[in-house]
Parts: sequence; structure tokens; C-alpha cells
Amino acid sequence: AGAASAVFPKTGPALLPPIASSEAFLAAYQDIRGRRFTTEEQEVAWAASLWPAAHDVRWEALHGAPQGSPDIVRAQVAERLRRANA
Repeated sequence: AGAASAVFPKTGPALLPPIASSEAFLAAYQDIRGRRFTTEEQEVAWAASLWPAAHDVRWEALHGAPQGSPDIVRAQVAERLRRANA
């Protein structure tokens, strides 16, 4: 659910949706499955939300195709890690 919360709106290069969108995705996921995340599951989900974008930024750097993605990741990394208690 965590990684999915970061890629559900993705249609191109490494982009992270706004924090509020990931938060809404995670809330809807929990509602549909009928059980809230434990604190640990919530932290894992927020940490996992960074992985796809970090992977895409790495790919762009390796292939010389930067598309502004590092700035997008940098703008959200602190808040996503705070929510991950990392």
C-alpha cells in the first residue's frame, strides 16, 4: 500500500503525488480492507512511499534523463520520513 500510494497517479517520470493524496490513498486502502494499519504498518507504508520515486530518480541519473524529479523528491522527503518515524 505504501509504494502504491506514491505511484497511483503516475503517468510519466518520477513524480510524487502531494502528501495529502498519499494520505487519502492510505486511508481509503485501510477502509476498503476493513482494518486500520498498526503504527508500525503506517510507518512502513510512509517509508515505502519514497522507494518508487527514489528508484526513478536513480534511473534518470544513470541514463542522463533528469526531469526535475530530484527536486520533487527533495521537497517531500522530510515529511514522508517524519511520518515513517525514520
